Amino acid sequence: MGDVVGNPDAEVSKLSKIEEGTEGSLTFLANPKYKHYIYSTKASITIVNKTFEPEDAIETTLIKVDDAYLAFSKILEYYNSVKLNKTGIEQPSFIAESSSYGDNIYVGAFSYIGENVKIGENVKIFPNAYIGDNSVIGDNTIVFSGAKIYSETLIGKNCVINSGAIIGADGFGYAPNDNGGYNKVPQTGNVIIEDYVDVGAATTIDRATLGSTIIRTGVKLDNQIQIAHNVEIGKNTVIAAQTGVAGSTKIGENCVIGGQVGIVGHVVIGNNVKIQAQSGITRNVKDNEVLQGSPAITLSDYNKSYVHFKNLPKIVKNINDLEKNKWE
Repeated sequence: MGDVVGNPDAEVSKLSKIEEGTEGSLTFLANPKYKHYIYSTKASITIVNKTFEPEDAIETTLIKVDDAYLAFSKILEYYNSVKLNKTGIEQPSFIAESSSYGDNIYVGAFSYIGENVKIGENVKIFPNAYIGDNSVIGDNTIVFSGAKIYSETLIGKNCVINSGAIIGADGFGYAPNDNGGYNKVPQTGNVIIEDYVDVGAATTIDRATLGSTIIRTGVKLDNQIQIAHNVEIGKNTVIAAQTGVAGSTKIGENCVIGGQVGIVGHVVIGNNVKIQAQSGITRNVKDNEVLQGSPAITLSDYNKSYVHFKNLPKIVKNINDLEKNKWE
């Protein structure tokens, strides 16, 4: 619940950014960088933190809450659930007779659901999605248009699989042969995605060679990420776009991994690890480490080294001058 400061009868019918607020819109202020907009916004209602006190006159009605960003996020979540609240099975679509599904589902046109698939309640499968044989999709999960879920994939409850995601494609397994080529190693495992996982657009998660590639509860994967075969990602870990994780690597819980990070195969990354963008991980990482660089070193060592690196031309010139003066 929030405290209203201003017109208690203010009404809204749409959402807006604070700098683009118009009459009848609801916005929020959480980042201090946008504070100046609250004095000019035309939004009818603005959600703010309880600690906010205006320094000048404002027209917008305030709703003061403990955490403005979290409160607005919940409103967005509700708005999204209403917008996506479709039900029914559109035609043309295909659902194998051996498959089963719960109440209140939505299957969009041109979707394909294979043999022995089990779909829970309130699942939304948008047009042109593919669900392979023997897969399972838990309650309240959303599969957006164009996602491809290969056979034997297990997806938990309350997940979001965004457009273009490919889950369960073959892992990158090849063995050199005597002719200088490569023989494909069959990938006979699957992918397991636990509850409350988000998979970004065009992200790929490969099936295991044996066993399972596992994405644990609460993991959030951004767009265009590559997760290779037999990788395991621990609970509540967050990974930004264009990161690649090579085969059989184990990532712990509550890690934060920036964009364009490269992680080699067969390493173990501990819990609560933070990896800065564009870093390269080539070794095991202990709990709570903060890394940057390629190959990555601790953030403090990286920052100290970078001071010297950016001054390297000047340092080299000084050394050359010293060498020159030495012989004069």
